[in-house]
Amino acid sequence: MRAIEARPAASSTLGGWLTARVRSGGREEASERSARGYLGREEAGGVFFEGRRAYSGKNGMTPCALGRKTFMQIITTTDALAEFCTAAKEHPYVTIDTEFLRERTYWSKLCLIQMAIPATSGTGKEGDAVLVDPIAGEAMSMEPLYDLFRHKHTVKVFHAARQDLEIFFVEGGVFPEPLFDTQVAAMVCGFGEQVGYETLVKKIAKENLDKTSRFTDWSRRPLSAAQMEYALCDVTHLRVIYEFLAAQLAKNGRQLWVEEELQVLTNPATYTVTPEDAWMRVKTRTTSGRFLALVKELARFREDYSQKHNVPRSRVMKDDALLELASTRPQTYEDLGRSRLLQREGRKSEIADGILAAVKAGVEMRPEDMPKPDLAREQMQVNPALADLLRVLLKAKSEQLGVAPKLIASAADLDSIAAGERDLESLRGWRAEAFGDDALRLCRGEIALTAKGNDVRVIRV
Repeated sequence: MRAIEARPAASSTLGGWLTARVRSGGREEASERSARGYLGREEAGGVFFEGRRAYSGKNGMTPCALGRKTFMQIITTTDALAEFCTAAKEHPYVTIDTEFLRERTYWSKLCLIQMAIPATSGTGKEGDAVLVDPIAGEAMSMEPLYDLFRHKHTVKVFHAARQDLEIFFVEGGVFPEPLFDTQVAAMVCGFGEQVGYETLVKKIAKENLDKTSRFTDWSRRPLSAAQMEYALCDVTHLRVIYEFLAAQLAKNGRQLWVEEELQVLTNPATYTVTPEDAWMRVKTRTTSGRFLALVKELARFREDYSQKHNVPRSRVMKDDALLELASTRPQTYEDLGRSRLLQREGRKSEIADGILAAVKAGVEMRPEDMPKPDLAREQMQVNPALADLLRVLLKAKSEQLGVAPKLIASAADLDSIAAGERDLESLRGWRAEAFGDDALRLCRGEIALTAKGNDVRVIRV
């Protein structure tokens, strides 16, 4: 067995990313002694998982399957949460994940929070893990967790953090700091675009995940043994993945690349949708000002109603129904009844009244107040030969760096660059270093591309 001794990095732009030192031997024997000590014994109201069995503690949990020895506690009180979060502050990082439901609501319903801390030297355990249950612990305050989020000496590690962060921002108005997202880190370390957690577990932790509990109803209690195992694995394997990726970033010097990507995740604007601007998310090819005015008013009503009543937008009306109504401009309930795409929910009086009022507002909107279509892309004069050269350059650069091309620049970005556009994400920050600077040199005729075998090389002219 390999033991990983974790200590904070001496210098880090993220305030303490892990520097991992791996040593062999020692911990396996300690773990076995610890396991023998916990078997069949109550231990702080928790459960010690050993050899694919879970030994019940004060919480009355039934046995469940887990492959590694991990002490797990289910937290339902503020004091227990505060105790764990205080302990977590003594560690260089803590791994975090959530389970939630959103199929029937506008705002996500938080059902479970999983957290794990790294192994503590000499304890013989692979690090404590907890399941924080806000449903069973309805009166529990999340303030101890938010205080941990604000603690800058412990890195908060997530995988694909966007939806998790949205929950914490909406409910607590806080973002974890410092933050590490293993999906973002994996993308800049050559694992492809939007790599899944299961893939990283298999490639880095050398384990296989049982994903059968992924789409279960996490709001139902009690949780099943399979659900608890699934939830626990989402943070225990994440420790190994984090340590590996943090070490890779230290080697390749791409910490700043990750930091730039994480700025989007910790920007409140990422999670804020105002009814006034909701129309911008509706895709339409029509450029008529009057049509866009109707789309704007209908989208405004839908967003406002969805947020106030906590129902999904699609329950009010889907985008295709919204565009149909903007085209047909119904004025009465009878007109609404002729809609082919409006669902039954949207025909109820409260929603129907809102739709008719929105159509009326769109029809009566003054021309100077109508949304202005973005015609820049339609009028853009793309040099097709230059766009093809930029694609070759991007492919060469991405292969050289081991980064997915789409992470650096999209096909639309390449067309925009070839048309003379310069205000693009692909030309700023780490992307400029990786691709953008040479892309602009190619546009100015300062470099050329040559091919030798399967390699494409950049030469100055």
